[in-house]
Amino acid sequence: MILSNRAEKSQRDRSLPKIEIYTKFLCPYCTRAKSLLKSKGAVFEEIDITLCGDRRAEMIQRAHGRTTVPQIFIGGQHIGGSDDLAALDADGKLDPLLAQTA
Repeated sequence: MILSNRAEKSQRDRSLPKIEIYTKFLCPYCTRAKSLLKSKGAVFEEIDITLCGDRRAEMIQRAHGRTTVPQIFIGGQHIGGSDDLAALDADGKLDPLLAQTA
């Protein structure tokens, strides 16, 4: 039974879009965005750029020049920052985006 639940969870995780969030230590906007994603049951990869210049440069390139954190990507699509994520949720557009297959 446990194995089947793990296999089922693994299959479900593979069908969800990959979520990446670039963050910095002690960033309140990052905390807010992560809390929102967690409240939706979303699993995400956090990329802390506090002391990592090469990952910061990667973020800026992927985010079309934006330098603030967080920068959020869902299924490879740039969502924006914490306010952008909250606006998607308020408009009822976040849940469908999280439910799309990768």
